[in-house]
Amino acid sequence: MIDGHRSMRYAQVVTDTLVHPLPVIADPEGDACCGPGTGTAVGLSPEAAARYAAVLKALADPHRLRMLSIIAAQPATALLCVCEIEGEFGLAQPTVSHHLKVLREAGLVTVTKRGLWHYCAPRPGGLDAVRQVLDTLAAPTLGA
Repeated sequence: MIDGHRSMRYAQVVTDTLVHPLPVIADPEGDACCGPGTGTAVGLSPEAAARYAAVLKALADPHRLRMLSIIAAQPATALLCVCEIEGEFGLAQPTVSHHLKVLREAGLVTVTKRGLWHYCAPRPGGLDAVRQVLDTLAAPTLGA
């Protein structure tokens, strides 16, 4: 019964808001805080945002992030067999392969085939794009 009362009160608030919209207050100084875009916004270009988003999306999955950390923890000259990565996860082999493919396509790891086995290594400079975009977003803006 409590939920019924809550939903009735919420419905009334929503109805009141829709029937009686919020008043528009005139700006006494005539200065608008915002308006149509002037094209002077500074930030990532659409192309750069798409590129960074692909890398960040690859890292957003907990399994892929952990896989990358396992691969990156190896000595620089050591390659890690995919079968060793599979042993760390309770995932089927095709799922592990899919996650590694996403990491490879994002430019974060390299995969080489030797005979029947695939070996992974961190791609040199693969995380540079992530560092760059995070540094850009974390940098203080002038005049703020």
